[in-house]
Amino acid sequence: MPNAKSHAILLIMKKTILSGSTVTGDLTLGNYIGAIHNWKQMQNDYDCLYFLADLHALTVTQDPKILKNRIYSFFAQYLALGLDPQQNTIFVQSQIHEHAELNWILTCLTPMGYLNRMTQFKEKSEKNVKNINAGLYTYPVLMAADILLYQADLVPVGEDQRQHLELARDIVGFFDRAHAPGVLKMPEAFIPKSGARIMSLQDPTKKMSKSDDNEKNFVSIIDDPKKIEKKIKSAATDSDTVIKYNLENKPGLSNLLTIYSVLSGKTVAQIEADYAGKMYGHLKVDLAALVVETLAPVQLKYHDLMKNQDHLEMLMKQGAEKAKVRAAKTLKSVYDAVGLVRV
Repeated sequence: MPNAKSHAILLIMKKTILSGSTVTGDLTLGNYIGAIHNWKQMQNDYDCLYFLADLHALTVTQDPKILKNRIYSFFAQYLALGLDPQQNTIFVQSQIHEHAELNWILTCLTPMGYLNRMTQFKEKSEKNVKNINAGLYTYPVLMAADILLYQADLVPVGEDQRQHLELARDIVGFFDRAHAPGVLKMPEAFIPKSGARIMSLQDPTKKMSKSDDNEKNFVSIIDDPKKIEKKIKSAATDSDTVIKYNLENKPGLSNLLTIYSVLSGKTVAQIEADYAGKMYGHLKVDLAALVVETLAPVQLKYHDLMKNQDHLEMLMKQGAEKAKVRAAKTLKSVYDAVGLVRV
């Protein structure tokens, strides 16, 4: 059994990975499949930090009661999916005030021209025409602060987030030139080992996303069984009747076969043989039952956690304390480099 000192030495040897998720929507079946393939291995190979980006959620008008409940819910979903708070640092962004402090310093270094080029601001402005606020414009700098505060070596990014990571890297350059090189670590993109890519149920050309406006496009890990069955049974397929994996001509069916394969442990070829001569409906009914069965223990753990908010708050506090040690160290170095006085 490693002692605290050997554990600390081990963490220093490991590269740090930081991943955050905005507390909107619910984690999906795609997140579950990604979790079972990556999280357990990652916590052995890397020093992992996972945070709930509740400050980012404020760029859209929020009901305070709903937002507070979503923070508890998201934290519980992380734990229910298998994130171990002892082996990973799991925390809530707003509970670490250093995020906001570093954000302001970095905002004062970031040229407006760089923010003007951020494509997500344009896209989100079109969706939020009644609330195009300054936070929506500058939140990529807060994302950079999230990353740089923990001296992250690696950041998992999809195609829609690459521009934000590039801005974070640009900001490191701005800071190096304006103040002192080496204070902030230059982060790199983390590309996980290729695994199953789970697509939208209604539009299988797009990845399944918790932020999708159409609930029919994803299965939430906390959807009730009837809702899961309805979503799987209504998933888009094609007019053919042969159950055969063909990503180009049968993207919807291929997506269902991928999900079935991952959850059952069978190869796609085995599933095709099992359903030879059968209809799509047979596959969907069985897949829906498999998804319900697979998510049952996750949902049981989730609901148990949600009944005990004191326990969740205790784990949040523990995670915040671990994260704050790193955040405070980085912010002190930043303050010293900038010329601010901490007392």
